[in-house]
Amino acid sequence: MEPDPQGVEISSIARVLCVVGARPNFMKIAPLMRELHGSQRLEPFLVHTGQHYDAAMKESFFRQLDIPEPDEDLGVGSASHAVQTAEIMRRFEPVLDREAPAAVLVVGDVNSTIACALVAAKKGVPVVHVEAGLRSFDRAMPEEVNRVLTDQLSDVLFTTEAGALQNLAREGIDASRVHFVGNVMIDTLMANRRRTSSVEAVLTRSGVESAPPAFGVVTLHRPSNVDDPRVLSRLVSTLRCLSDSLPLLFPVHPRTASRLEAAGLSAEAREACTLLPPLEYLDMLALLENATMVLTDSGGIQEETTALGVPCLTLRENTERPITVTDGTNTIVGTDSQRILACAREVLRSGGKAGRIPELWDGRAAERIVRALESWAAQLGSR
Repeated sequence: MEPDPQGVEISSIARVLCVVGARPNFMKIAPLMRELHGSQRLEPFLVHTGQHYDAAMKESFFRQLDIPEPDEDLGVGSASHAVQTAEIMRRFEPVLDREAPAAVLVVGDVNSTIACALVAAKKGVPVVHVEAGLRSFDRAMPEEVNRVLTDQLSDVLFTTEAGALQNLAREGIDASRVHFVGNVMIDTLMANRRRTSSVEAVLTRSGVESAPPAFGVVTLHRPSNVDDPRVLSRLVSTLRCLSDSLPLLFPVHPRTASRLEAAGLSAEAREACTLLPPLEYLDMLALLENATMVLTDSGGIQEETTALGVPCLTLRENTERPITVTDGTNTIVGTDSQRILACAREVLRSGGKAGRIPELWDGRAAERIVRALESWAAQLGSR
């Protein structure tokens, strides 16, 4: 059999069908695509489900993070969890049949993750899950259901923190299938820190005349926070109180904007914070890196602030990323106003938790994943 120019037999190259669907996936897939394209044993095929349906935002993330254009775009768009998951499955199945990959690689915990993993498992195609084993132990979170089920369907599981192995072991997953590799989100952060603009430039592009000398950053999008008008009102009032001590910048998720409007809270939110449109990755990274503190309900931002050494107050009752609390800069404060304000004032007084960078959050997680997949694919091919 003829070798290719790199000396690898064509038949020994394993196609890995990689799935992205929503904004959090983009930062995770970027370093993986770079490493996969450099592999002599693996061939990536990128499927974008279109779960993240803002075409301009998708284009900006792909451009900024140097993600290649998808080989297939399913164009699913927004819908309820059930309808969206079902539509992803329906559109993904013929692509899987046509491409016949050696494995399907999914990242994170969005609907695209579980939908494509389920189709692959039913077709007998091995599933690889990047960011496995994270648990909030809160089944009211749709993402928690997605995480648990995806891990049960997966043949190869890559974890971001050592404690995730214990979660998987409790659920009956053999440790031989689990690889602790670090965090691909941090790969992307480390690769892009020097590419950010100044805060002044970011705000100017968002229509803000000047940047405050010190500021906090706010993000809210979880249904538990924005869908209940009472909770949302309490959080907005809390932010208004905090803004007397620290100006707050709030890039507003489109869904959050609609919930603020529906609850009659838009004017109060504008009084509490400088409201910004959704930001591109590099602009958001610039704000996070320069913030005095961050108040968020985002799992990814909990990780990014820990890597950046910026104090983070998580506006939830739990986290699936406990290492950001035990090792990092994150504090779980829930949605109680008094607790939020007390913790925020302590950050202003003391500078907040110092934290440290967790084990293997060194910018080389994608490299470790691809090396492990090459070994796994070689073993698969020798059977």
